[in-house]
Order: sequence, then C-alpha cells, then structure tokens
Amino acid sequence: MNSFPTAYLNSNDGTSLLAFGEGEQLILEAENPFEQIQAFIDRNQGKFIFTCLSYDLKNDIEDLSSQNFDGVKFPKALFWMPNYVVEIDNSDVEFIQGEATADSKSFVADFLNVQQTTEHESYSIQLEPRTSKEEYLTHVAHLKDEIQLGNIYEVNYCQEFFAENVEIPEPLNAYFKLNSITKAPYSAYFNSNDFVLMCGSPELYISRSENKLTSSPIKGTSKRGSTAEEDELLKTQLLNDPKERSENVMIVDLVRNDLSKLATKNSVQVDELFGIYTFETVHQMISTISCQVDPATSFTDILKATFPMGSMTGAPKISAMQLIERHEDFKRGLYSGSIGMIAPNGDFDFNVIIRSLIYNKQTQYLSCSVGGAITINSIPENEYEECNVKVKRILNAMNA
Repeated sequence: MNSFPTAYLNSNDGTSLLAFGEGEQLILEAENPFEQIQAFIDRNQGKFIFTCLSYDLKNDIEDLSSQNFDGVKFPKALFWMPNYVVEIDNSDVEFIQGEATADSKSFVADFLNVQQTTEHESYSIQLEPRTSKEEYLTHVAHLKDEIQLGNIYEVNYCQEFFAENVEIPEPLNAYFKLNSITKAPYSAYFNSNDFVLMCGSPELYISRSENKLTSSPIKGTSKRGSTAEEDELLKTQLLNDPKERSENVMIVDLVRNDLSKLATKNSVQVDELFGIYTFETVHQMISTISCQVDPATSFTDILKATFPMGSMTGAPKISAMQLIERHEDFKRGLYSGSIGMIAPNGDFDFNVIIRSLIYNKQTQYLSCSVGGAITINSIPENEYEECNVKVKRILNAMNA
C-alpha cells in the first residue's frame, strides 16, 4: 500500500468511506486553534474533509491544561482534504471525490483485497498497565470521595495499557483482524506518516444532517451470553440495573445541556432513553439526544459547545475534566477524542475513539486505553476488573 494518508470509516453494515491521497493538511499543536480550523473548512468548502480530534482540544475550549505523560504524542487535531474519497456499498464502489484513474482504482482494489482476506497476522503483544492496581483502587476511592462531597456526580476515569518497541508491519491487516472481532458501527482506521489508529468504536459522538444535530452516548455495558436465553436475560438485567441507568441518565442530561447552548428554542429532545443494543462482544445501553440549530451554526461553534463528549468526561463536565487530569497518569490524546468526516454540504459524522489501538510508527509505541464511569455506587475492584476485561478482548483479538 502507498505511504500517503489513508482513512476508512466503516459502519460494518456493508457501507463505508475510504479516503486517501496527499491533499491539503492542517496539523494543530498551537493554542487557540479554532480560527485555523474554521479557515481550513471554509477554504475547502464543497470538499470532503476527514478529521482526527484529540481529547486535549478541551484545553482550548475551557481553562484547562494537560501535563501528564504523553506516549503517543498525537497532535491536538488533524484536518485533511484527501485527493480521493470512495463510497463503498457492499460490492459497489463509487468515487465521490477525485477521479477513478488506473492508480486510484488499483489502490482501492488492493485495500479491499486486504479487507477480504481471512489470513491475518498473529502478534505477541504484551501490554503493561501504566497504573498499578493499588494506585487505581486508590484513585477510584478518592473520586468517590469527590462525589460524596458533591463536587461531581460521575466521572469517566481511564488508564493506559502500553507497549514499547512494537512492530506492526501491516497495520491495515491488523485493523481488519481487530474489526473481525468487534464489528462495531463506528469503526475506523487511520494511517499517516507518523500514526495508526485501529478503532472498534460502537459510539456516535455527534452528527449533523442539515440543521439537526444528534448525539448517542453510551453508558452501561454487559457481557454477551453463551446462549440466546442467557443473552436476553443479560439484556434485561442491564436495562433494569439502577447503577447503569443512573450513569446513563446523568450523561443524557449533560448532552442535553451541551446541545442547549446551540439549539433553536425548545428543540432539544431525547429521542431514545436506555436503548439496549447488542454488539459482537457486549450489550450496551445507548440513549439518543437531538436538537435543531440555525443553518449558520459553524462546525467550530458545535465543537466548542459539545467537545469532549459527555460519556468520556462526566458531570458536571468541567469539574470532571479537572479531576481526570489530577487522577489519571497519562495524556489521553487521540483516545476519547474523535475521528470523522465533514461532507461537502457541511453534514458530518464523528465517533468516540474507544476500544482502540493507537500506534506511533516513529517511536513504535503502542497504546490501548480503557476506562469506565465512576459513580457513588462503583465498587473499585469491579471497575478494575472491567478495565482488564476490555483490554484482554482487544489483545486476544490481535494475538490469536
């Protein structure tokens, strides 16, 4: 495969978008980047733009900072106008940006051949936790104290698992191996000169369709059953679990509040509350919130009002983010940020980057971060075990 940037947004329902080619890029490290972001979007109006957003853009939205260790070293944001965008619908392939030349068609064919292969490389990746179990349990206890004091109601506390000197010679093959296990609706692959993202996300951060914004936060997880009967029982238990419902409704309220900063009068609504959805490895509780916005509302207006997403921060949002920085020991970067696409008409779709491997090709540093919502009812040992289970699912997929 060629060395130019490649992005793949994969719905795992037979439809996907493949973007590739050099194109114009905006890589952001400086402070107050929103003028640059909007200028880039305006300059490329009428084109497809693909974007990776780091969680640490929060520092330019609120009065926050990030001083923790940064192993991946992903920039604050990357915007890219690819030369080619291909819409894939099962066996139908259509170039919707750029011409279908012999070279571009050859690239697409090679890409799809890797997708269709059943021969995946096996890895022997061993990930180390940056946070010891003792430290993790202590931090969860302290966060519960903050909840008891009324400083927060809920916080998404995460930890990083990492490996150094890792070789991934065929990252696209590795992504499709991971995807064969997760088959998530907001799955994504991104490969640039410096970084690879292999993302198995089931979660929508935000989308725009004409003047409607939609967000579908996930809060509430259950394992899959070994039989159809056990599956149904676990789904019912998840739906009726007071802790999971409490986590979910707090984030719904947070998203409603974020959208209300932009929404036209009386347009914020909860389209679905406590929906239970089944994926390859888990059941999830997902709620959907939407609103209408004025047509003149810009992408950066929406970003500043809603980013980072509530499911990866907590409530109240700013207090939760401050505590996240104090208690976590790594810089999240691309993890719990977002990858997505802005269409020529201004519509967009962005996921939540979770259940992912993030790889720095230059330093051979591999990161897999996981977390969960901490509430007053959280049991620290259970939260720790849940994190380990999430990491093992990804490792088992890669090392098989």
